Amino acid sequence: MAELTEVLIESDKVFEGRLISVRKDTVRLPNGRTSTREVVVHPGAVAIIPMLEDGRVVLVKQYRHAVGKILMEIPAGTLHPDETPEECALRELREEVGYAAGRIEKLTSVYLAPGYSTELIHLFLATDLQPAEGETDEDEFLKPVTLTLDEAVAQIANGEIQDAKTVAALLLVWSKQISRKITSKPSDFQEGGK
Repeated sequence: MAELTEVLIESDKVFEGRLISVRKDTVRLPNGRTSTREVVVHPGAVAIIPMLEDGRVVLVKQYRHAVGKILMEIPAGTLHPDETPEECALRELREEVGYAAGRIEKLTSVYLAPGYSTELIHLFLATDLQPAEGETDEDEFLKPVTLTLDEAVAQIANGEIQDAKTVAALLLVWSKQISRKITSKPSDFQEGGK
């Protein structure tokens, strides 16, 4: 779709940080004019819904300096160099909520804010959980919270859960469970979506 594509003319790195870098790109627009794009370059991340045997999900409360408040989120973290999304998800699950997953299922991948960032977040569902040792990052302070999926969705609806990756992942899993209920015979359905 050439009529929508922008062509990069020049790119300058304007900031290099521990987690992100920022570049200023000059692009040629489809109509031939030029414009500037400021781009946050991010290595990518994962986010995981840990689902317990009874169907409850484990989230974390965490203070987020950028927005100046505590948010309720699913466990998440940034990809390390040469780490697969699956490896990162298993590591973050241990570090943030102290669980190892017997089964991990990739749900999808989503761009966080494609208007200005390259960050791609890979969303996972982790089940068959067992307690496991994990050490949180020294600059992370988290409080695990356990909710039913319906409680979590209600908190999305009333504005208590505002984190985009958490909203997307929880609604995706919730919609899959609703779909399963609709297409299953009553005798095939067990509590917790199993």
